[in-house]
Amino acid sequence: MVELSQPGQLSGIAVQIGIERGEWGSGKASVTLDIESRHCNKGGVAHGGLYTMMLDMALGGGLVSILPVNEWCATTQLNTSFISAARPGEKISARGHVVKRGRNVAHLAGEITSESGRVIATATGTWAIWDHKPASMK
Repeated sequence: MVELSQPGQLSGIAVQIGIERGEWGSGKASVTLDIESRHCNKGGVAHGGLYTMMLDMALGGGLVSILPVNEWCATTQLNTSFISAARPGEKISARGHVVKRGRNVAHLAGEITSESGRVIATATGTWAIWDHKPASMK
């Protein structure tokens, strides 16, 4: 039986921002965040870069959850649509899932929603897959 990858530690920036891991496995992953004023832009709503980071983590996590431990992946394209805005006091969740995994490329999709179910942002993305960690990434 092939040993699948397990969730790694969250990056330092994710921890500092306050992102927490949620669902993990079977081609799906999620991360959550309680929005605070420190996450907001000058308009008083959560920064779009935050949504993009969370979606990259959730979609990529969905792929990693089905990769054997020896394989490696990296985001090659992430398309994000900003639908609504999250404000301080709201909890948001980014969820991602594998649409199709090929030998060297995977396609993923996901969305960020508020606790009430309001869609904040959506994303689709493409990930490159290698059968080992590339030498350039060591």
